[in-house]
Amino acid sequence: MVSIVVILFALQRYNSPQLAGAVAFASIAPGMLVSPIAGALLDRHGRVRLIILDYIVATTALLLVAGLSLAGELPAWLLIVITAVASITGPLSSSGLRSLFPLLVPKHLWERVNAVDSNGWVLATVVGAPFGAVFAQLLGFEAALALIAAAYFVAAIVMLDAPDPRTDVASTGNLFRDAWQGLVYTWNNRTLRALAISLSTMNLSGGVIEIVVPLLILRRLGMGQEMVGYMFGLSGAFGVVSAFACGRLRTEGRERALILFPSTCFIGTTALLLWPAGLLPIALCMAISGLVNGPLDIAMFTLRQRRTDPAWMGRAFTVSMNLNFSGYPIGAALAGVLVTVSIEAAIIFGVAANVAAAILAYLLIPRSDGAVEADGDRAQPNPTPAAGR
Repeated sequence: MVSIVVILFALQRYNSPQLAGAVAFASIAPGMLVSPIAGALLDRHGRVRLIILDYIVATTALLLVAGLSLAGELPAWLLIVITAVASITGPLSSSGLRSLFPLLVPKHLWERVNAVDSNGWVLATVVGAPFGAVFAQLLGFEAALALIAAAYFVAAIVMLDAPDPRTDVASTGNLFRDAWQGLVYTWNNRTLRALAISLSTMNLSGGVIEIVVPLLILRRLGMGQEMVGYMFGLSGAFGVVSAFACGRLRTEGRERALILFPSTCFIGTTALLLWPAGLLPIALCMAISGLVNGPLDIAMFTLRQRRTDPAWMGRAFTVSMNLNFSGYPIGAALAGVLVTVSIEAAIIFGVAANVAAAILAYLLIPRSDGAVEADGDRAQPNPTPAAGR
């Protein structure tokens, strides 16, 4: 709900694609900058309590935005500032949850639990995107923001009794040194570096779509904001189908191919938005993108798990996830500017980003586990292992 409602809020309430892009950027970029520190905290202090902390921060920020908006005291700059501050704790929950799965589940079930993980996200899109858009349409943006805040608060309560397994952590005893070494470890791991370069480039297009699709529906087609939610929900629905279908596949040794195929498909799905045929190309773009995203997610999650030392999972996952996603806020911010020239210019930029991402994935993702593991051993800094959470 949150990404759709906040972007629609900026587009409809402030009538500004540039602000929508800036808000999308602010909702992610600050958290990415501090992700190495977030990863070190997750390794040193456990995941559950830090996940809950982020949910409480998100609850507070959303209620603050809703209250200030109702009072007529929310200028655009303040919306960006609140969004940026709230994003700082974001990696604690996103990376904390994802790094819990390989610690809780035996290795031979990683594909299946990754399918559950992926389905959790896409199912939330199926329900949340249209529900948030419709709720904002019927009762107003402030009520929709308050509802999302309530969902975060419920999530925090749910996490109170979640297990938090103890692991051996490679730690120097210094938070900032641990954070730096997590960044070094991630960058020197050939697989994690390749994923960061290729997927961050791919996510430039994801950021473009987040801005372009609402603009096409609201301004070019003259439809209501609930249709924006339906289109993003359509992507999630097809993602659920493909993630369930792929969850039982053994991906070991096939991860590279399962990443390359969707990367290539995204070129065509983004290009569909250039077709001036009403809602049909938008629906096809979202449906096909969701369908091919299932195998991409599962292969990427499993590859990252297999090629990361458990002692580094908090830091490596946090840095890797945020590097992978770093293209999204940049793409959204650039799209907010490019659409002032033309929507087609933004779409063409998204297509070019997907072409570059597919080429980079083909060239950079290693073909064998052995070479990567050898590289990872050489790349690891040499802190003193310490038992911790």
